[in-house]
Amino acid sequence: MEGGAAHHLGRVLRAQTGQLYELSDGEQVWLGRIENVSRDRIQFDLVEQLPVVHPDVNVTLLLAVVKFDAFEWAIEKATELGVSTIVPLAAERSEKALLAAAAKRADRWKKILLEASQQSRRVRVPVLAALAKPDSAFSSRKDAFGVLLSERSTASPLRKVLQGQRAASAILAIGPEGGWTEKEFSVACKSGFNEASLGRRILRTETAVVSALASLNFALGDE
Repeated sequence: MEGGAAHHLGRVLRAQTGQLYELSDGEQVWLGRIENVSRDRIQFDLVEQLPVVHPDVNVTLLLAVVKFDAFEWAIEKATELGVSTIVPLAAERSEKALLAAAAKRADRWKKILLEASQQSRRVRVPVLAALAKPDSAFSSRKDAFGVLLSERSTASPLRKVLQGQRAASAILAIGPEGGWTEKEFSVACKSGFNEASLGRRILRTETAVVSALASLNFALGDE
């Protein structure tokens, strides 16, 4: 291990010879024992290969850009809950100033995904896609099971939408403060998304992310 990761492990975490760590290249996982620690380089001896566990369901999160503290907390928790791809959305009701600044936050967001993946012992870091318009993101659903969270009274409860479902891949779409526009609802419906409600309470975006993803994992078979 070299560079920043080695510096953090050696200098901040004070790694010592003989300590054991789980090492991953994104495909395999090994148990490694530290053999030597220098300034920006750590050498390991690979002890044994460990089993790789991937989520049962490939989940893509379409998340409208909201205030960055809430957005960043949401993508951190989404990573811990196993999403494979995160697509920031430029929804019609997203704040224009936030959208203009979003591109400059990409490196920070990728770092958040990496650290959350390490913390939760994920093998692969989620893909962070480029900022997209909802219509293009909705039309990419293909064969995935699509869920669009909605505050409308006509939306079915998420529990009912998920009942009896089995899917290898799913897409969860969560809108901005103020909700989706009628145009966005229309495009999502035409793209095959199921409009679903989390109940009568109005949840913050980050709360909705955790609640909906936990429900998807439970219903669609993530162990």
